[in-house]
Formats: sequence, structure tokens, C-alpha cells
Amino acid sequence: MNRPSPSPQATTTGAEPSVLRLENLGIHFGKSEVVKGLSLEVKRGECLAIVGESGSGKSVSLLASLGLLPGHAHVTGTREFTAADGTTTDLAALTPRQWQRVRGGRIGFVFQEPMTSLNPLTRVGEQIAESLRLHQGLRGNAARHRVLELLQQVQLPRPAELIDAWPHQLSGGQRQRVMIAMAMANEPPLLIADEPTTALDVTVQQEILALLDGLRRNQGMAMVLISHDLNLVRRHADRVVVMRHGECIEQGPVAQVFDHPSADYTRELLAAEPEGSAIALNEADAATPVLEARRLEVRFSRTRKLFQKRPADFIALQPLDLTLARGETLGVVGESGSGKTTLALALLKLQTSRGEIHLEGERLDTMDRHTLRARRRQMQIVFQDPYGSLSPRMPVSDIISEGLRFHHPALSESEVNQRVAQVLEEVELPAACADRYPHEFSGGQRQRIALARALILEPRLLVLDEPTSALDRSVQKQLIALLRDLQARRSLSYLFISHDLAVVRALSHRVMVLRDGKLIETGTTTQVLGNPQQDYTRALIKAAGLSRQ
Repeated sequence: MNRPSPSPQATTTGAEPSVLRLENLGIHFGKSEVVKGLSLEVKRGECLAIVGESGSGKSVSLLASLGLLPGHAHVTGTREFTAADGTTTDLAALTPRQWQRVRGGRIGFVFQEPMTSLNPLTRVGEQIAESLRLHQGLRGNAARHRVLELLQQVQLPRPAELIDAWPHQLSGGQRQRVMIAMAMANEPPLLIADEPTTALDVTVQQEILALLDGLRRNQGMAMVLISHDLNLVRRHADRVVVMRHGECIEQGPVAQVFDHPSADYTRELLAAEPEGSAIALNEADAATPVLEARRLEVRFSRTRKLFQKRPADFIALQPLDLTLARGETLGVVGESGSGKTTLALALLKLQTSRGEIHLEGERLDTMDRHTLRARRRQMQIVFQDPYGSLSPRMPVSDIISEGLRFHHPALSESEVNQRVAQVLEEVELPAACADRYPHEFSGGQRQRIALARALILEPRLLVLDEPTSALDRSVQKQLIALLRDLQARRSLSYLFISHDLAVVRALSHRVMVLRDGKLIETGTTTQVLGNPQQDYTRALIKAAGLSRQ
């Protein structure tokens, strides 16, 4: 495999050095200091995990090490990368052209939000092949063959078909696997994985981390794992760094930090598992259906090639029935690509489907466009990726009030502002943040903004598509408590999509398990998670580490 030649800044060292070394790293945005005196190192073949709450400085520290911060950021301290041949590169001294050889070739990076990282105008296979062409000179059939190998390595289903797909045609978990394949394409000595399993179900999480572990052992690759999933960190990391408010408050071997933490904050993180159960339903609410679906099915027609018969439709969701009562939470679980989000979009009439859909007794699938548009305020969705679903060009006040202004045009400006302030308070955000933009918030705060945008219309049904997947456990715990409180006060019905069974258990009254677009098991949360009837459900529970109670 062709490797880029050392940069002019490289120097040769004699002893076995670390692959990546950060010493006294400091990051300022204007007068705000976001990282203070961070020092860490990653050795060849080692997995170093960085954990901490949202906004603690985990991602920004590694972005700084790769020179990916915006121009107004001021970075201080030492940043060094050492290749397998012992040459050490001062990352702070690289020119843009030299960075092109390092990024992707010597250091791979899996970004947290794949939908915003992948080019929406380029097919996924071409995006992976671009990295192979730049760093190895592979083109044509050789490049395509290598891309297929990579897609198979990350267990992407139907790789020969999805290699020519567009990013929007893949599920969140499938896009994440494409990002991992792209980062591993050139077998870099160092892989930085920022929440690499965020959008993946628990079984695929284990497969992906096992794959990365195998690459580390076979190639001597070092890995930095940024994650909020402490169970994954415990299983796969060698050492761990705990960050809070831009500072390292504790670091050491995983067993030492997890079993004998020295910092109070580390103990809080370890104790921040989702707890409790769904709120109690009264008889009147339980007997009042808000959403009903009968024989709901989603098909996608396949492209017919020249001089060939039209291929059979792809059935993304096989016919199923469901009922959701007032104030009830229905959890939907299953692996990436199982049809969870397709089900939600079909129920909201955002995806063409077959079958009957009833919202509070009214049939949605036969409504005309004008009537359906008016009914949309009663059914809202919080998307999986808040950064991708919030307009970066609009302040928070405009994002939240956009739907309100459409459905209630008679409201005055002062009334709109008052409603925005009220809903921000309801999701526990200060009213002063209304004039700020999405990029100025942490992941947990952006998810609260997305929730406020949905709640301001006072819907009856709220679809939550992986709302906690990108959040650390402490923030997850806060959001679950908030969702429970909102549900109790507003009698909201939730369709809760998640791969995190601990969160599903803490919030849902009933659970549906999907696999390959088919409903394979359903029942109360206690029944499905406590006494599963299907092997697949048992495999999900085992991978999640849930005890059967």
C-alpha cells in the first residue's frame, strides 16, 4: 500500500513513541476558553477512550489535533503525530497541502453526524473511492472492488446495491457504517472515532467495535474512541480520559477508573444509567386511541435496467397493525435498516404507504393535501440528528416559531415571542438563548431546541426518532425526566424509536421489535424485555446487557 511521504516537519526519534501526543492543549473561541491544559497520549495498538458530558470538550480537542477548527479558534500547546517508522510530525506546523496527505491517509476520522459529513450530491461508493484515489492512486474496477470489501467489512447489507446509493437513501446506522468504511479505507496508523456507534443498534455496535478491535490487533492501529456509552468503553478501551468543562479531571486504565474512580464527577457518570419506568396511564386515556394503523405497508420500486424486466419492489415495511393510546409511549426497536424510521414517516404521511392511518378517529390516508396540512400540527417529529434538522442560518427563535406562524398566522409578534419563551422554559432552556444559532449549542441543547419546535404547536402525537442517541448518559437521564414530565402534563402520546434498550425500558409502556421491515414481537415493556419470545429479541437484550427482571 502506498503511504504518503513524511512531511518537511517530520523528525526521527529512537525510542518507541506515542502515535498521538497532546500536551497542555488549550482552545479559545474569542474570550471563551473551551479546553484548558489537556494532556494525553495514544500508543500504537492502544484504544484510548474520552468520556464526559455534552459540551465537555471531547470532540473539539480531537478536531483541534487535526486542524479542523474554524479560523477564529486559537489553539495552543503541543500536537504531535508519530508514524510507524518513528518519524514525528508537528501537527501545528503543517500547511494545507500537507494536511491533505495526513487526513485520511495517516489519520482516519469518523465524525459524529454522518448526514452532515457525507456529500449529499455524491454516491456513497464514490465518496469512499475518492479517499482511495487520493492516497493510494486506486481507480476504476480496482477502487470499486476495494470499496465493496470495505462495505462488507462494516456489515452494510446489500453492499453491491448500496454502493451506488445516495446518502439520503440510507438509514442513520447505514450512513455511520459508510463513514467508518471511509475512515478505514487507507488503514491509517491512527483512527479517531467520534461516537462511531451512536446510530447503531446494540448488536451492530458489538460487531463494529469487534471489527475495529481486530484492525487494532492485526495492523497495530491506535484508536481514540469518543463515546458517551460507558458499557462500550469498559469493553473495548484500554485507558480512559474523563473530561468536564474543558479539563481532564481523571485518566488511567479502564479497570482502575471504572472500579475505583477518584473524582466525584466520574462516579456521577457511572451512576447515570436510565432508571424508572413509564408514567402510569389512567383508564380513560388507555381506552382512547390517538393513532391507529391497519395493514400499513411501505414499498420502494427498484430501477429497471435497459432491456431487463422490472425487478420486484423492495418491501421496506411489511404489513402491520398498531394502536397508540393517549398519554402512552410505544417503543420501536430493531437493528439499523429494520424499518423503524420508515414506519414513523409513513404514519406521519411523510412517506408514501399502503393501508389505513387514523389520527384521533380521522383517516389520514384519504385526506386531501389542504386538510392534511392543517392536521399536521397535531403530529410532530423530533429527528435523530438535531444539527442536520435545524437550519444553521436561522436563530433559535425563528426555528421554534416557524410552524407556529404558519398554523396560527393571526398571532401578533409579541404573542409569538411569548409562546417561544414559554416553550423554551418548558424544555429547560433560558429565554436568552432565543437569539443564538444552532452551532452555538451542545448536542443535548440542540435536541431540546428540536423538542421545543415540536411542542410549540401543542401536538397530540410526538414521534421521537433516536432523540437520545447522541447524548451522554447524564444528559439522557435529564431528557428522559423531561419527556416524562411533558407527557404527564400534556397527555402526549409518544412513538419512541431507539436502539438503546435501557432508555426504551425507562420510558415505554409497550414495545414493538422490527427486523428487516417485519414486526416480529410486540407486547408490554415488561413482557418483551423481561420474557422475550424471539431469538432476535433475546440477542438484542443480551447485547445491551439488560438484566431480565
